[in-house]
Order: sequence, then structure tokens, then C-alpha cells
Amino acid sequence: MTPTVTAERPADAATSSPSSSSQTASAARTKKRFGILAMLFMVTTINYADRATLAITGPVLSKELGIDSVAMGYIFSAFGWSYVLAQLPGGWLLDRFGSKRVYAWSIALWSVFTLLQGGITFVTATAGSAVVALFALRLLVGAGEAPSFPANGRIVASWFPANERGTASAIFNSAQYFATVLFSPLMAWITHTWGWHAVFAFMGVLGLAFAFLWMKTIYSPATHPTINAAELDYISQGGALVNMDQAAAANTKAVGGPRWNYIGQLLSSRMMMGVYIGQYCITTLTYFFLTWFPVYLVKERGMSILNAGFAAAAPAICGFLGGVLGGIISDALLRRGASLTLARKTPIVIGMLLSTSMIACNYVSDSTLVVAIMALAFFGKGLGALGWAVVSDTSPKEISGLSGALFNTFGNTAAITTPIVIGYLIKGSGSFDAALVYVAANALVAVCCYLFVVGEIKRFELRK
Repeated sequence: MTPTVTAERPADAATSSPSSSSQTASAARTKKRFGILAMLFMVTTINYADRATLAITGPVLSKELGIDSVAMGYIFSAFGWSYVLAQLPGGWLLDRFGSKRVYAWSIALWSVFTLLQGGITFVTATAGSAVVALFALRLLVGAGEAPSFPANGRIVASWFPANERGTASAIFNSAQYFATVLFSPLMAWITHTWGWHAVFAFMGVLGLAFAFLWMKTIYSPATHPTINAAELDYISQGGALVNMDQAAAANTKAVGGPRWNYIGQLLSSRMMMGVYIGQYCITTLTYFFLTWFPVYLVKERGMSILNAGFAAAAPAICGFLGGVLGGIISDALLRRGASLTLARKTPIVIGMLLSTSMIACNYVSDSTLVVAIMALAFFGKGLGALGWAVVSDTSPKEISGLSGALFNTFGNTAAITTPIVIGYLIKGSGSFDAALVYVAANALVAVCCYLFVVGEIKRFELRK
């Protein structure tokens, strides 16, 4: 007997036959889900800004501490090692204790470890010891952030009906670009004005403040103190899993731990494996941007740290716009009657094909044109970054946290491989040309996964 998948039918008020009473209920319903989404967006912005602190400070930090490109590649990758290894435990914690508490601890922990990175020169005397200290702290940041994106996916699945889920997922996922738009110039200015230590101090304190704010503002739909029945009915009828935390916690408590045979079922699904591998390839683009892109602008294109920080904002703005547009297009296709498969795959395929344009940077010398090409590539990357919407559509209801964590494990393996592979490619060739080809090739593999492997996108049902 094999696992089965079933289609999820989104509710669409626009195509139903509403009575006057339902119209009144629609007009009167609260919109608490958008406040929850705003908080997800802000926290995810902080999340990605903390990941990028080393990319912005890297050129100055590596010069001051005497760290070469290969060592920096390994330091960049440290985040990914622990982030990946902590995914499944983090997903189980989410299913066991709920998104609110686990996410709050996650924000607090990664912020403390970010803060501590600013003080490594006080406890290190050599380049070797600095590498070890930075690697260790980046490991801890990665472990602290592990539950964040599975929690985002769980919260969106519980708060948003299917025909709003693509846009909601795209918005929180696009925070990675907004983080660069807002924080890259700010962190570059802080580095230029006060030194690289101040960047880690600033981001650490900001994160701790948001951990406190999170506890005051986040609730599940079933426990939110000010949501009304009209909104709760609307999102529930549209496919939102409004009792996810309560049901999942009871299920996981009864079992006592992760059901590893369920993970085996996910891994045996062609659809899920296509989504997982595609996410690895898409995330390769993300980590090029988060780690080596500012270094590329400084070392390959001769920009100053300050100019590179501002130049990186242009592709980030385009990535943000592409990310939001991808979700809007996907949900608009759903509302117009397109299948879930077509609605999700169309922006992903088009976006990844646009991302391959970054190879053109190898053939131009003007820095402004390079930034423009990268802006187009990251617009495409944003347009195609709908993986979390797909996970919300396909994850089994019983283990949504664990399913999202497995998806994120595959995706963020790229956080390990991308910085290291690019570090060796730069050292071996003396330029970034081969690195850009490597990143673009991953975009093409993602296209192939969604076109030829994933098949129909449906809710995966576990075999009991």
C-alpha cells in the first residue's frame, strides 16, 4: 500500500453565491491574519539580516583577522551545517509545543549568538583561533534559526485559506530581499563608521527586542483574543488548519517523538522529492546572494564596502518585488480557476529561467550594468521562490512542522555547499566567472525538477 495524495479545494467567495447574510459576515470579519503576516515579515527580515551580517562585514573582518577566501567559505557555511542538522528536531518541537513558544526561543537564541560574534577579538589572538570562534558562533546561530521557516509555513497554513496562501508565503519569503534593502546599506554604514564589531551588537540587541514583541502579538487562530467568528469561519472554510497547534501537540505528545516512518513516506514520494531537490537549487541562489555577492562586488568589481552595501540593495529590491509578484500571480491564477499545479509552477519556472541571466555578468565590465543584470536575475529568483507555498499545499496535516523541516533541510543544505564550492571555484580560477555559472546551473535544475519530477501538486496523505 502506498501513500496517497488528495487535492485541496480552496474556497473562493468571489465565485460562490453569497446571500445577504454572508455578505454582511464578510464585511464584518476581522483581518487579524494580516497582522500575523506583518509580524512574520518583520521577524523574517531580522532573521535574514542576521544571516547576512558576515557577508557585509566579511571583507573588513577577513582583512583585519588575516582570513583567506577558503577559510571564509567554511565560516560562511557554518550556519548551514547546524541549520540543516537542527531542522528535524526543530520541526518536532514546533509540532509538540506550538509555533509561538518555540519561535520566541529561536529568535532570542540566534540574537544572543549574533551579539557574541562582535566580541571575538577579545578572546582570540590568532587568525586560526578567530576562524574557530567565528565558525562555532555561526554554528550556534544556525541552530537557533532552525525552527523559523518551518514555523512560518505552519503559521501561514493555519491562518490563510488556500487562495491567499501563495501571496502570504511569498510575502514572508520576500523578507530575505527586504532585509538586504534595509539592512545592507545600514550595516555597511555601521561598519564604515564604527567598525564591524558594532554590526553584530546592533543586530543582536534588535533581535532580542523582537523576541519580546513576538510573545505579545502572536497567537493561533483558535486562541487569538480578538479574532471574530466571521474571519475564523472564512479561513477555516478556505482550507486553513486553524486548530493545527492544538491537534499536532496532542498527536506528538501521544507518540512521544517524531514518527520516523512518516519521514520515510515523504522521502519515497516523487512529488515531495521533486519539491525538496528544487528547493535545494533555489536556495543555492539565496546563499550566493547572502554570502559571496557583496564580496563579489568588492573584490571582482572594485567597489568600496560602503558602495557595495548600497549596490546590493538594487537586486534585493527587485528580488522583493519579484517575490511578492510571484505569490500574487499564483493566487490570481487559482482564483481564475487554474489548477493548483499550474498556479504554483508557472511563476517558479519563469522565475528560475530569468535567474540564469546572471551568467551575462561574465561578459560585461561596467559595474552599473553588472548590478542591473543581477537585479534581473534576483527578480527572477524572487518570482520563483514559491517553495513554502507548495509546502503549505502539500504537507500532511498531522506533521506539518516536521514536513516543513524536512523541506528546509534539503533546501538549506545549499547553505553548506554553496559558500564552500564558490570559495574553491574562486581560489582555483582567480575570478567569480565559474561561480556564476554554477549558481545559474542550479536554477536550470530547479526548472527541470518542477517540470519533470514533481507532477501534480496535491496534499500528501500519510499511511497510518
